Amino acid sequence: MIRTLGLIELNSIAKGYEVADAMVKAAEVKLLKAHSVCPGKFLVMICGDTGAVKASVEVGVEIGREAIVDQLVLPNLHQDIIPSITGSSIAILQDSLGVLEFFSIASAIIAADAAVKAANVSLIELRLGFALGGKATLTLTGDVSAVEAAVEAGVQSTLENGLLVGKTVIPRPHSSLMNALL
Repeated sequence: MIRTLGLIELNSIAKGYEVADAMVKAAEVKLLKAHSVCPGKFLVMICGDTGAVKASVEVGVEIGREAIVDQLVLPNLHQDIIPSITGSSIAILQDSLGVLEFFSIASAIIAADAAVKAANVSLIELRLGFALGGKATLTLTGDVSAVEAAVEAGVQSTLENGLLVGKTVIPRPHSSLMNALL
């Protein structure tokens, strides 16, 4: 089980590969992702013990400098985050749909973690930059009040960075919309 997640999002693919290499050499971490995302961004995602992840991200930030778009070290990661990124989550669609959209991948992960810890909701998907113009979105489901609380927790967790694009809670969405999410 992944307990601490580290991520660096860069605006340079070449620098991204350099950062990824330095990060895995700097500490004993597992490389989860190191690849380009739209539009010409690069994503490095690692996991491991909190101290190792922090050390690895610090090295990556030092090397990435001006190419850094965003970063995170997220200890005590909720167990539903990685499955929602990899597409292996099994959400049972419920009464409502919540959606949060961000300019940054790191912001979406922080918001998703806060959302699922704040209310009894299920993550449907955490989409990170692919075919989204570099944005990231998260979708979740639950009863209306739980989804409202989760969306608000996600918004609050990312207020200081100003990278929220939009949010919505849709009570009783049409079945064809909910089926399209699966």
